[in-house]
Amino acid sequence: MSIFVIGFYTLLLAGSTAAAYFNYRQAFMLLFSLTLVSFVLGIIGGAGALQWVAICAGLLALSAMISYAFREFLILIVSDNMAKELRTAPLTAAFGMFVIFTYAIAAIFAPMIAPHGEAEVISSAFAPADENMLLGADQLGRDMFSRLIYGARNTISLALVGTVLAFTLGALAGLLAAVRGGWFDQAMGRSADVIMSIPSLIFGLLMVSIFGSLPTNPAWLNLFGGNAGQADFVLGTAMMVFFGMLVGLLVLATIAENIAGWIVKGAIVLGIVVLISMAMSTIFNSSEIILILVVSVIYSPRVYRLTRAVAGNVVVMDYIEAARLRGERRWYLIRREILPNSTAPLVAEFGLEFCFVFLLISGLSFLGLGIQPPTADWGSMVKENATLISFGEITPLIPAAAIALLTVAVNFVVDWMLFRSSGLKEQ
Repeated sequence: MSIFVIGFYTLLLAGSTAAAYFNYRQAFMLLFSLTLVSFVLGIIGGAGALQWVAICAGLLALSAMISYAFREFLILIVSDNMAKELRTAPLTAAFGMFVIFTYAIAAIFAPMIAPHGEAEVISSAFAPADENMLLGADQLGRDMFSRLIYGARNTISLALVGTVLAFTLGALAGLLAAVRGGWFDQAMGRSADVIMSIPSLIFGLLMVSIFGSLPTNPAWLNLFGGNAGQADFVLGTAMMVFFGMLVGLLVLATIAENIAGWIVKGAIVLGIVVLISMAMSTIFNSSEIILILVVSVIYSPRVYRLTRAVAGNVVVMDYIEAARLRGERRWYLIRREILPNSTAPLVAEFGLEFCFVFLLISGLSFLGLGIQPPTADWGSMVKENATLISFGEITPLIPAAAIALLTVAVNFVVDWMLFRSSGLKEQ
């Protein structure tokens, strides 16, 4: 029996005994359960299995310490009310917030963190890791670590914008349907049912396949004299304006009460939509805007159904009826009465929708219909380097692990928010 095995079991038993002596029941159950599991694995797999158990236990302990320290740091820098809420956050939620913070820093400061350019070829294909490339090179000789950092910016930004648009469209439609009812409620409900009846991945593949070829269509490029940049900008702006007008109509139906209101406020909404569309076309190219709009249309019905259900439970309350009898208009009812009482589940739903959108964009990129090369994207990085798996290399699993880690982290935070919004108390 090696010194490692003796020391491993000695530490576990000493920790279990100390936890039992000081009456730390949860720590005792955790440590002694780990001792029993390690004993069985040691018999089956020998010292190698125990080494993996020790590594996993060490990573979990390190994650717990980082989560605790990050939670205490947030408590010190936020307001008193927020600090009171954060003190009740479990370590899993703190770990999720730390991971989200880390990804946000990587996405915002990608050019400063990445040692090489996003599409810069610096070595031979599939070159091993060295002092210049922490994770080696991909199939074209580009630095995998740099592309992983840039992939955080590209993938997360598209998923975040797509989630915001889906949430805006779905939430507005759900709130308005709950207040107005009647034919509008029925029309919105049946439209959502039609979209939700189609599997999201199949619908995404179909829409991206149809509209994804527009930016490179020769007939479209000829309209601008072959100027690809101008054609791309106009196409992206036009598609954003079309989607924005759908949202704008819902906004006008909420805030406009007469013909004059529709005309004046409609002009204001149109101007805002055009400005936002031009800004979006400056940040993203037309293929990325098509991807954003496709995922927005796919997931907005989910937001609509939840918003309609939550707002429907609020709109029948007595204080809503009292506000209507006072002569309050729809915008007041939504802004001051319904929305404040529906915020908690909607915020939690936003986190879940981000996970769904993020995974769909990564899946489309893996299939070659998402973010197009040479732009770095985690889904396409998995596909491009998948051949390394047959040679025993784990490089393709790194972007896949990045996708999984962010999804798990967001779900940890969402679970905590759902627990808080439910009104339950910890035992």
